[in-house]
Amino acid sequence: MTAMDLATVIDRMAISDIMHRYATAIDTRDFALLDQVFDDTLESDFSTLGGKPWSGARSDWIEVMRQTICGLTTTQHLIGNHVHAIKGDTAHLNAYLQAMHHLSGARGDPDYLIGGHYDIDLARRPAGWRITRYRLTVTWQRGDRDVLRQAARRLKG
Repeated sequence: MTAMDLATVIDRMAISDIMHRYATAIDTRDFALLDQVFDDTLESDFSTLGGKPWSGARSDWIEVMRQTICGLTTTQHLIGNHVHAIKGDTAHLNAYLQAMHHLSGARGDPDYLIGGHYDIDLARRPAGWRITRYRLTVTWQRGDRDVLRQAARRLKG
């Protein structure tokens, strides 16, 4: 294995680790860990889930995420099938997603499951790889999406 090959393997592992941290941080509500995932500013697009494209400071996005998930009883994000394209200090990652959202005591079905994929741009920073832009494309869903609204109301109430 050449030095270039080893560097590519190391980058691929570090980029995949960002997604492992992302899923773990969301599912454990570890927002300090989530702070290690995103660049200082970023763009996100969850419009296929009903949101609007967003851009701004990392801390503001983490607060949006906190308000989205903390009202839920539990979540489980499984992210795999990573396809990396690395060019120097920038990279693109395509990754599949299945995400379960559960709300105990929900009106109706307590579960909302989505499947799809992420398109993610990353940049190498002194502290490591960080997400600069990501888009979720939902390709299928099952259960009751209303659990997300119910969870948001519980968090505010």
